[in-house]
Amino acid sequence: MQDEVFPDKLHFGRIFRNQAILSSKGIPQVAAVLGSCTAGGAYIPAMSDESIIVKGNGTIFLAGPPLVKSATGEEVSAEDLGGADLHTRESGVADHFAEDEPEALRMVRSVVENLNVDSKHRLDTSQPEEPAHDPQDLMGIIPTDNRTPYDVREVIARVVDGSRFHEFKQRYGNTLVCGFARIHGYPVGIVANNGILFSESALKGAHFVELCGQRGIPLVFLQNISGFMVGRDAEAGGIAKDGAKLVTAVSCVPVPKFTVIIGGSHGAGNYGMCGRAYDPRFLFMWPNARISVMGGEQAASVLSSVGNADPDEIREKYESESNPYYSTARLWDDGVIDPCDTRDVLGLCISASLNAPMPDQDYGVFRM
Repeated sequence: MQDEVFPDKLHFGRIFRNQAILSSKGIPQVAAVLGSCTAGGAYIPAMSDESIIVKGNGTIFLAGPPLVKSATGEEVSAEDLGGADLHTRESGVADHFAEDEPEALRMVRSVVENLNVDSKHRLDTSQPEEPAHDPQDLMGIIPTDNRTPYDVREVIARVVDGSRFHEFKQRYGNTLVCGFARIHGYPVGIVANNGILFSESALKGAHFVELCGQRGIPLVFLQNISGFMVGRDAEAGGIAKDGAKLVTAVSCVPVPKFTVIIGGSHGAGNYGMCGRAYDPRFLFMWPNARISVMGGEQAASVLSSVGNADPDEIREKYESESNPYYSTARLWDDGVIDPCDTRDVLGLCISASLNAPMPDQDYGVFRM
């Protein structure tokens, strides 16, 4: 039997080659894993644009429990080996977690809603809709200290149409929030910081940025980032190459990009989140924003430890030079805006960007 399905040109392996070719031609592929995807079948959801997996029923693995036991002696259940929780929380192989099949099919509809196909113009626009949550609430949501954590989804809910946000890989790399929404009727992909960037966050961001490039959807970056995770564990885990993937994707994606610095913008985090050097069409800052190679406290600690510098003097210098008005006075951005005006400002910018042609998509090497 295997000789009839495995070795020849048009046997099973051709399926995955065809998936790759279809994707290169811009043809979307969405996988709903309602049962078991074993061996080569595991590559079908892994090679799809987005994949949904059902709790309890859906499994994805290159070898099932019997083969794993035979090959390695390890005894493991199908759910622990490749279930929905593992692949949406740990591996990132699947993007969306569904409690049951009806929810999975609803998620498929949600994904299709954001494919941006059959557009009358370059973007498939809809009737603008005010956010369900008042943008004026932003003044109470934003902390006075940028180091104070808060859920960036609260900001997104006060910027996008109807406060509707189709989040991508919600359970994976959760210090970076990615998803689709509309702003004044225009479809956008949103990439927003929700903490420091780990390897998982960077990989998730690179995946999402590439999706938006494939679909021709503009990208909005909401920056509040102190940088990438540091330390031996992070380095051993490949944080440098994973961060490089995000930087490469952001650099090469051909769609219009818009950046709003809503908090801190420090170090390599600025690069991965489409800082000025990465050619956003527009970049704005909120009055509470800060931008510098590192925060004042970190700079004071590092520079005073390697030399005789006065930490208070360093701290004061960094605080002064990272101020948004210092930045905007030097034309490093396109203006300091009222947070409550963010939605309207972005709507105008997206509208203006539609007059320019979109270049071809071409990426460099992604280090594995």
